[in-house]
Amino acid sequence: MNSRKKIIIIISVFISLLLGWYLFIKESDYCITFNATTATGTIYQGIQEWSKKQLTAENESYSTIEQRNFDFIKQKMTKGNQELEYTWELKSINDSTTTVSVGIKDLNHSFYNRLTALPFIPSKFKTEQIAKIKTFKVGLEDHIEDFKIKIDGDGKSEDTFVAYISLKSVLQEKAQKMIQSDGVITGYLQQNHIKIIGRPYVEVINWDLDKETLDYNYCFPIDKSTPYIKNQSVKFKSIPAIKGLKATYFGNFRTSDRAWFALLDFAKKHDYKLENKPLEHFLDNPFNGGNELEWKTEIIIPFAKNK
Repeated sequence: MNSRKKIIIIISVFISLLLGWYLFIKESDYCITFNATTATGTIYQGIQEWSKKQLTAENESYSTIEQRNFDFIKQKMTKGNQELEYTWELKSINDSTTTVSVGIKDLNHSFYNRLTALPFIPSKFKTEQIAKIKTFKVGLEDHIEDFKIKIDGDGKSEDTFVAYISLKSVLQEKAQKMIQSDGVITGYLQQNHIKIIGRPYVEVINWDLDKETLDYNYCFPIDKSTPYIKNQSVKFKSIPAIKGLKATYFGNFRTSDRAWFALLDFAKKHDYKLENKPLEHFLDNPFNGGNELEWKTEIIIPFAKNK
C-alpha cells in the first residue's frame, strides 16, 4: 500500500470517527459561547431569574436537572410538545470575565438538528436558539450595568456591638426578608429608647451554596453599655473583628450578593481559602433615594481558620 492510500485511509477513518462522535456521542446538538464581564454566581442567578421570566413571556417551563456551586446548571425546558435540554457551563477566566457555554439538545429531534446545524449555514433550530440566548445575554448585560464591584484584597472588620434579629431565607430573598423584618428590630429600639450609632450589618451564619439558603443576623450597632431588655426576637451581641477578603459594592442592596460571587471567583483564582460567611456593612440609606450606583456596601468574607 502506497503512502497516498495510507493517508486517504487515515483521513477517512478520522472523518468517520468525527462524524460518529458528532452525530451519536456529542451531548448537545448545538453550543453557543460568549463572555460576560461578571462573576460566575451572578450569571448563575441570572439564568434562574431568566428561566422564571420565560414561563410568563414564552410559556416555557424550566426545571433543574443538575447543578453545581454556581458554575454548572442543566435544565429541561418544556413547551407544548417541545422538550429541550440546556447545559450551562460557567468558567471564570480572570478577575472580571466569565466564559459562558450553553449546550442545547432537542430531545425529540436531536439527530435532525445535528445534520442541519452546519457551520455558517442557518437552520430554524440554530436561529431560534441564537435569538433566545441573545435575549438572556442582553438582559444580563443590562443587569451588570446596575452595579459596580471593587475587590479590595485582604481586609479587616471592626469589633461591633449590635442589636440583631436572626433570619432565614433563600439567597435571592435576603433583602426582602430584611425589609419585612426592619420594623421589628427598629421598633424595639425606638420603644426602648436605644440609639442606633452606625449603619446596619448583615452577618451570615450559614450559607448553603447547593441549596442557596442563608441563616443570617440583621444587625444595628448600639452602645456596648446598653442594658438588655428582654425580647422574643431581638438580641444583643458583639460581632468580633475578622480578617478576610474584602470588596466594596456600589448598587442596590437587593443584589449585594453579586460582590460575594466576585470574591469567591477571586479567591479561586488567587488560592485564598474562605469560610462562606460574608459580613456586609451597608453604608448608605436607600430610603434617602439618589443614584443607586453611589450606594456603598463593604463586604468581607473571612479567611478559613486553617489559613
